[in-house]
Amino acid sequence: MLLHDCHAPREQPVTALALAVQAAPDALKFIDDRRVCVKICVCVKQIPDPNTTTPKLDPATNRLVRTGVSLVLDPGDEGGVEAALLLQEKHGGEVVAVSMGPQSAQEAVRRTLAMGVDRAILISDPALAGSDSLGTARALAAAIKAEAPDLVICATESTDGYTGMVPGGIAELLGVPALSFAREIEINGDTCTVHRVTPTGYQVVEAALPVVVTVASGAYTPRYPSMKGIMASKKKPLDVKGVADLGLSADDVGDAGAKERVVSVGRAEARAAGRVIKDDGTGAAAIADFLAQNKLV
Repeated sequence: MLLHDCHAPREQPVTALALAVQAAPDALKFIDDRRVCVKICVCVKQIPDPNTTTPKLDPATNRLVRTGVSLVLDPGDEGGVEAALLLQEKHGGEVVAVSMGPQSAQEAVRRTLAMGVDRAILISDPALAGSDSLGTARALAAAIKAEAPDLVICATESTDGYTGMVPGGIAELLGVPALSFAREIEINGDTCTVHRVTPTGYQVVEAALPVVVTVASGAYTPRYPSMKGIMASKKKPLDVKGVADLGLSADDVGDAGAKERVVSVGRAEARAAGRVIKDDGTGAAAIADFLAQNKLV
């Protein structure tokens, strides 16, 4: 049975069901209680290539140097894209990549389109310079809110910043649940179920859609863009939006909106030599005294 994409028309045979979906898309997200159409936003980022670049901080700004180095789509985000595409293959619908960065980030975003993403949004504005995790979450959440997706997929953390705070911020700003460290994602009706990685195995956790899901590192092996996909990506929509386009003020993002700053950078202190306690019959008491003196017990 052929089902027309309920969010973005595609070139495909027209059936009675497809025409019905075009006429009333929300009414035909389900067939026999089975979801057959899902809209997914997947957050992606361009970063310095972790395989060829040694991270450096600009001493004047204490920010990561992103100029004059090789830039790539974050490998962790490729796993999120793969998770979204697998869900689309199963349920139909649309996958939209959402990114924040300079104009040069279009190259990384185009890679998601070559992998199979339908269209992309790049948030790019000089006012975004110096954004912290909160400012980044504000910008991404504003773009995502306008898309009204059923599901938002993110990597657990970016490979350059490693804060891991943006996905939770997006969920909070959107007012939706967050499911983290997913190694498997399933959608059943209006419910999203994930296998959440833990130190001892995994938990099965679920929440009602819409929901934000973070994908555990290594959970999904991303597909390589085919030549056909690369050529097709050049014709797919990539919408560039500024801060004002999202209904935000310059005071909400960038340096002006940042609530955290790197105030100084220094070398880690050398580890001090440990204390050796010889057990002459009083070793246990000496260890207990040492722990008490250092307020460890």
